[in-house]
Amino acid sequence: MGSIIEINDTLQITKEQGFPDELSLEKHLATPFRAENFKGKIFEFKNKNGIRLYHTPPVRNFLVENKNGKWIYWGLVHIIETTFNSLDKSTSGKFKIIYIYTPEEMKQAHNLMDQREETKFF
Repeated sequence: MGSIIEINDTLQITKEQGFPDELSLEKHLATPFRAENFKGKIFEFKNKNGIRLYHTPPVRNFLVENKNGKWIYWGLVHIIETTFNSLDKSTSGKFKIIYIYTPEEMKQAHNLMDQREETKFF
């Protein structure tokens, strides 16, 4: 007997799980967002598969949009709250954006931090 708890440094979520609608890739590539655009805003994610622990502030977590299995690295967040559903083994929570990558940084982030061809978006 036992339990499986994952420790993550990356919040990788889909739109359905709560990836912010405000973060539009097309808009960001045309006119880059900055973290200041989201100052004071708290975002929520839900139903992330598995019981997951994330780094706590002041340590950052990477924010990744999962778009059809491809990962778009958007920047850095602080996870400020997590809740666990032990019955369906899922994690939900709240986060705030602390840094948004420039389009150039986004295009390099996967190469620097991930390198799995099957998840590469750019």
